[in-house]
Amino acid sequence: MPATPLLVTETRWSCPNCTETGLTREAQPHTRYHRCRGLMGLLVPFVVAGTDCKVYARLRDDYEGADHGATQLAPGDGRPYMSVVTERADGSNDTTVYAPAALWRGNAA
Repeated sequence: MPATPLLVTETRWSCPNCTETGLTREAQPHTRYHRCRGLMGLLVPFVVAGTDCKVYARLRDDYEGADHGATQLAPGDGRPYMSVVTERADGSNDTTVYAPAALWRGNAA
């Protein structure tokens, strides 16, 4: 019986806003994240090294009142961010949304 070669996929990651880099060896689709010094310490996705793109954070646009769980507070400036957008030169884009945390207050009826 002939030997079946194992495919090892190597992906090099980088960030256009800081000097962080990464390397993964995984065949399945995936994305690595990091705490970006260039984006106030927010948890943002890496991009495949060499990708012509822009990655930026979006402040929360709506009124938040007492709801502080629906954003990612940046350690660098403490402001509420709702997402990080990756815009590529080819017109494609991705958005990483900081989902709100569910809070329960009171007794069940």
